[in-house]
Amino acid sequence: MTTETERKTYTVDVADKSLGRVATQIAVILMGKNEKNYRPHEDKGGFVLVKNIDKIKVTGNKKEDKIYYHHSGYLGGLKEVPYKKLVEKDSGEPLRRAVYGMLPKNRLRKERIKRLKFE
Repeated sequence: MTTETERKTYTVDVADKSLGRVATQIAVILMGKNEKNYRPHEDKGGFVLVKNIDKIKVTGNKKEDKIYYHHSGYLGGLKEVPYKKLVEKDSGEPLRRAVYGMLPKNRLRKERIKRLKFE
């Protein structure tokens, strides 16, 4: 495992950039695929500090129409949260969810997403 002192910190300015495009770039950095010694089973990615998260751009009618779903596990437990409410509560949550979905579904996923910080 790589110690935290060896990890690089990357600053990403997301002002007027598309949510999905930025999410793919951040996911690559968190996985460490931008490093020359990348190995899928090792967690060698860096920290990502995101600036201007409130100025991120979403295309089309996603601000009004996009809905995030999750399930409580109980019958009839499907929960819906519109994009507008999610942004009002936490402006970084849509980007965090997008990046989280792009990370590999394995044991390293939770540790990688913890290195995503918002300024």
